[in-house]
Amino acid sequence: MKRQLSRRTFVKGLLAGSGLTLFLAYRPGGFRVLGAEEIKKADPQDWILNAWISITPDDVVTITVSQSEMGQGVYTSIPQIVADELDADWKSVRFRPAPAADAYKNPVWGMQATGGSTSIRHFHDLLRRAGAAAREVLVQAAAQAWGVPRTELMAADGAVHHSISGRSLSYGKLAEAAAKLPLPKEPPLKDNSQFRFIGRVPARLDIPEKISGQARFGIDTFAPGLRYAAVARPPVFGARVKGFDEGAAKKVPGVEQVVRIDRGVAVCARSFEAARQGRSALAMQWAGGSQPNLDNALVQKSLLDHLAKTGVVARNDGDAQQTLAVATKKLASVYQLPYLAHVPLEPMNCTAWVQPERCDVWVPTQSQTAAQQTAAKYSGLAPQKVHIHTTYLGGGFGRRAETDVVEEAVQLSKAASQPVKVIWTREEDIRHDFFRPGNCCRIEGGLDGRGKITAWSHRVVVPSIFARVFPQMMEKGIDPAAVEGLANLPYAVPNLRVEYVRLDLPIPVGFWRSVGSTHNAFTVECFMDELARAAGKDPLEFRLAHMAKTSALRQVLERAAERAGWGKPLPAGQGRGLACHSCFGSHVAQVAEIEVNQENGGLRVHRVVCAVDCGPIINPDTVRAQMEGGIVMGLSAALKERVNFSRGGVATGNFGDYPLLRFSESPAIEVHTVQGQKQHGGVGEPGLPPIAPAVANALFAATGARIRTLPLTPAVVLEALKKRGKE
Repeated sequence: MKRQLSRRTFVKGLLAGSGLTLFLAYRPGGFRVLGAEEIKKADPQDWILNAWISITPDDVVTITVSQSEMGQGVYTSIPQIVADELDADWKSVRFRPAPAADAYKNPVWGMQATGGSTSIRHFHDLLRRAGAAAREVLVQAAAQAWGVPRTELMAADGAVHHSISGRSLSYGKLAEAAAKLPLPKEPPLKDNSQFRFIGRVPARLDIPEKISGQARFGIDTFAPGLRYAAVARPPVFGARVKGFDEGAAKKVPGVEQVVRIDRGVAVCARSFEAARQGRSALAMQWAGGSQPNLDNALVQKSLLDHLAKTGVVARNDGDAQQTLAVATKKLASVYQLPYLAHVPLEPMNCTAWVQPERCDVWVPTQSQTAAQQTAAKYSGLAPQKVHIHTTYLGGGFGRRAETDVVEEAVQLSKAASQPVKVIWTREEDIRHDFFRPGNCCRIEGGLDGRGKITAWSHRVVVPSIFARVFPQMMEKGIDPAAVEGLANLPYAVPNLRVEYVRLDLPIPVGFWRSVGSTHNAFTVECFMDELARAAGKDPLEFRLAHMAKTSALRQVLERAAERAGWGKPLPAGQGRGLACHSCFGSHVAQVAEIEVNQENGGLRVHRVVCAVDCGPIINPDTVRAQMEGGIVMGLSAALKERVNFSRGGVATGNFGDYPLLRFSESPAIEVHTVQGQKQHGGVGEPGLPPIAPAVANALFAATGARIRTLPLTPAVVLEALKKRGKE
C-alpha cells in the first residue's frame, strides 16, 4: 500500500528533482503561477502552493487534479485544459490526484470539494494560465539554447520547433533549463480557433486502468494488519444504546474487539464476514427515539400542515395576492414529492490508519477538506498530520460529501491501533443516508384575458440542508437550495411571491444530485403546463410567450422542441411533454415521448430529446454523458424511487423495495448542444431536473390525467386515470 506524502515533502521532492514544475500559488490577493526558482525565494507564510504541472526529462507531463473522479471525466477534462494551452502531446499526458491541502481548495468556495457542477467553472481560467505559462518558459528556454528570437519559435505536440532551421527540442529536454526561468505574469492565451484538445474528445486518461482492473476505488483499499469493522447503528432516528452482548460477539471466530463509538457499537474482526456475524451476535438493545410514531402518513401530514403556515419571503415583486384576487382566471395546485436515497453503486466505505504522529485515510470522498477536518477531530491530530488519499468514487451524487463513514473508520482505527476498513451494506447505505428531502408546495397562478401570467404565488415546504451543512449561508432563515428555481423563476411574471417554510423532522437530509432543482423544476414546469391549458395555449407557445427573446433557456427550449418534432401527431395512447430549467450556470430543455397502458397504468418512456447550453465546451463526450446520466437518474426517481418510513425509522432496505430504472427501461436519448452563453456552466447536475416534469406533462398529453406527486408508479397512474376529469 502506498502512503501519500505530506504536502511539504511532496513540494520539496518536486523541487529537488530534475524537470519543470509549475505551482498555482494562492494568497488573499488571488492566484499566481510560480516556477521552481520563485518557489525557493517565496515566503512559505506568504503563499499557499500547489504543484499543478510537472514535466520530467522523459517527456511525461503530469497534471495534478484536485477534484474527485466519480465518473464525470474530470481526470480528463482538467488535463485537457492545461494540455491545450501547453501544446502538449496527449500521449504523454498523465494525471495525479491531489493530496488534501489548503493549496488545492476551490478558489471560489474556499474548500477542496467536488460538487455543484463547479470543476470546470471554478478552475478553467487558472488552468489555462498555468498551461500557457509553462509553454512560454519552455519556448524561452529553447530560444536561449539556440540563440534565436522567441518570435521564430512555435510550440506543438510536446516540443518547441524552429521552422527556419528545422530544429526541435522536446519539452523533457527543455524542462530543466525552463525551470530556472521566471514565469510570465500574464502569459498570452490561445485564440479559440487554435484549440487542439478543448472542444474535442481525446482518449480518456482514466479508462486504461479501469478496463484493466488496476483502478482502485475506496473499497479496494488494503493494508498490512487490516481489520474490518461492522457498525450497529440506531434502527430509529435518535435512539441510544441500551445494552448489547459483547461476550457473544467475541465468540465469533475472527472477532477481536467490540468498540463503542459515537454512531453506535462496532465489531472489529479479521474479515468482513466475521465482523458482520459479530455484529449480529451483539443482540443490540436500543432505547428512545426522536419521533417513535414517524411513518409515511406523519411525514405527509407534517408537510401539508406546514403549507398553512406563513413562510419567510424569498422574493416579492409587485402584489401577487391582490392581482390573483382580480385575475381573469385563477389556478391553484398542491404538489408533493418523496424523500429519495442516493444509492451509489459503491456502498459507503473508508479505511483509516491512526498512528501516534499521522493519520492516513483512504476514502472515495467529494470533500477532502471535510474529510481531513473530521479525521483530525477524531484522531486528535493536527490537520497537517492527516493525509487524505482520494480514491476513485463508485458514484457520489452528493452522498460522498458527507463524512460519517470517515468518522467511524478513524474512531475505530484509533481504538484498535491498527488500520481498519469500514464497509456499509446496501441496507445500511439506504437506512442511514442523508436523504433528498421530501417536500410540498402550493402554487397559485393568475391569467389575464390574453392568457398571460399576471401573478404567481409559490409557498414551498421543505427541510433545510444548509442549516446543517452551511448554516452561514442561511440568510434571513432561507435555505438557498429550497428556493432555487423559484426565487429566480425563469419566466416573466410581474407579480411574484415566493415563500419558504422550513420543516424540521428527525430525518437527516443532504445534497442529492441537483439539490433543490430536483423538486422545484418539477412543480414549476408542471404548473406551467396547467396554466397553459387554462389559457388555451400550446405548452411550448405559452412558455415562449413568457421568456425574453434573448433568453438562453428560450434557445434550448426551441432547439429541443424542433429536434423532437413538437406538434407532430403521435399514435393513440402516446404523449409528448416538455420542460426546461436553468441551474448551476447551465440551461437545459427536454422533450419526453411516453406511452401509457391504460389497463394497468404502466408508463414507458420511449424517447427523450435534450438540448443544453453550458457555454464553451471542454469535452463534448462528457457533456453528452452527463446529460444522459442525469436523465436516467431523474427518470428513475420520477417513475420508481421513494423512501418509506415506519415506527420512527426507515422502512426501505434494499433494491427490493427501492427499485431503480433498469437498462431495459431506459429510453433512446438524443443530446443537442447550444453554445449561446460565453461563460462556462456545469453539466453534472443540470440534466436531471427537467425529465420528471417532461414525463408528467407527457402523461397528461396522452391521457388527460394530471398527477402532482412522484413517483409515477403504475398504481398511481391507474388511480389518476380513474379520477381524470373529476377535479
